Amino acid sequence: VQLQASGGGLVQPGASLRLSCAGSGRTLRSDTMGWFRQAPGKEREFVAGIRWSDNHKYYADSVKGRFTISRDNAKNTVYLQMNSLKPEDTAVYYCAALRGSTLNARAPSEYDYWGQGTLVTVSS
Repeated sequence: VQLQASGGGLVQPGASLRLSCAGSGRTLRSDTMGWFRQAPGKEREFVAGIRWSDNHKYYADSVKGRFTISRDNAKNTVYLQMNSLKPEDTAVYYCAALRGSTLNARAPSEYDYWGQGTLVTVSS
C-alpha cells in the first residue's frame, strides 16, 4: 500500500488544521492506522491511532481532547483533526499502516507502511 499525507502548513497558536492520509494500492479496511510526529532533534512519537475494523481510537496524552482521528471508508483515507494547536505541536507528521487489527499499537516499529510526512508549524 502507498500512503500519501497532506494538509500541513503554518498556523498560529490556537488554530486548527486537518491532515489527510490517502491509501492506494489496496483497501485499508483490515488495517490499524496511526499518526506519528517528529520534531527536530527528537524521536518519532505516537500521536493517534485507529483500528479500522471497529473504529476504536486511541491517543497520546499530549493531544487527547485536542486531536481527533477518523477514517472514511469510501475514500480509503484517514484524517487527523488538530484543534487548539500549540507551538510544541510543531513537527513533521507521518501516517502509517499496520497490517491487521491490533489494539493500541503505539510503537513505530509495529507499523509496516509509512507516508512521506507533512510539516506542521505552529508559530505566532
